Formats: sequence, structure tokens, C-alpha cells
Amino acid sequence: MHPWNRSATTERGGTGARSGSTEPGILSDETGSAALEFITVGVLLLVPLVYLVLMLGAIQEQTLGAEAAARHTARVIGQAPDAATAGARGEAVLQSVIREYGMDEDAVEVGITCRPATTTCPAAGSTVIVTVTTRVSLPFMPPLFGLDRIAAIPVQAESAQKVSRLWGSG
Repeated sequence: MHPWNRSATTERGGTGARSGSTEPGILSDETGSAALEFITVGVLLLVPLVYLVLMLGAIQEQTLGAEAAARHTARVIGQAPDAATAGARGEAVLQSVIREYGMDEDAVEVGITCRPATTTCPAAGSTVIVTVTTRVSLPFMPPLFGLDRIAAIPVQAESAQKVSRLWGSG
């Protein structure tokens, strides 16, 4: 009999238990428990994994939205013919991106600066820098005791656009 051939033990009238075991049939009490353990461990590992995927998806969506809002707003402001048109077009593009990416309008903050600093922004020949900041609320986070605000992740994007030297000249 080879040690890897367990069938020889059962053919001789053994019970199928390991040799040297004092209790016959000790392995027969655990029949099917491996499947139950596998299912339990699988579910315990699957639930956090699914939540992680949902959380990363929400963060990625808001990050792409903030980046698109900053980039498109800077581009529209830099290519506008004057300050009034730049403000109106910039606001329209910003609202469009907020709707498209499902961002919370109240959580979005936009900052516009110019380099070099001038009295009016945007100005001819300057660089417009648009900064968009928002917060990502984690999925299934209850608004109990402010947990939804505490567990929110800040996301910020910045974009720069050069304004023409002839900007505003008509």
C-alpha cells in the first residue's frame, strides 16, 4: 500500500478514518462544512469589496466632474471677447458640467484668479486660473450626527488658460 492510496485502508475493512485515530469516523461529522465556510467567508469579503468599488466610483465621478468644470470654464473665459460674455458663458458651462456629472450644486466652489494679478480679471495677456472644489459624500453614509459631512472626501481641480493680448479690444 502506498501512503497516498487511502482506498486500500477502506478496502481492508477500515472506516475511512486516519490511521492512528482513536475515534472511528471522525471526518464524517464535518461533511459539507467546507462549503458553508466558503460561502460565509466569501460573503464577508464580498460586501466590503462591493462597497469599495461603489466608493471609488463615486470619487472618480466627482474628480472627473471637477476637472471638466475647471478645464471647460477656463477655456470659455479665455476665449470670450469681453468680461460680460466671459462671466455668462463661464456660468453656463459650469452649470452644464455640474448637471452632467451629477455634482451637488451647493457643494461646488469655484475660484477664478489671474496671473499676473491685475485689477480686472480676466485681462488681456493674463493667464486665467480656475479652481473647482467639491466634496464627495460616501455611499450609504447616514446623515446621523453629521457623519455624512465628516466622511466626505474633498476633491479639487485646477486649470489654466492664456487670454489673448487682444482680448476686450472689440
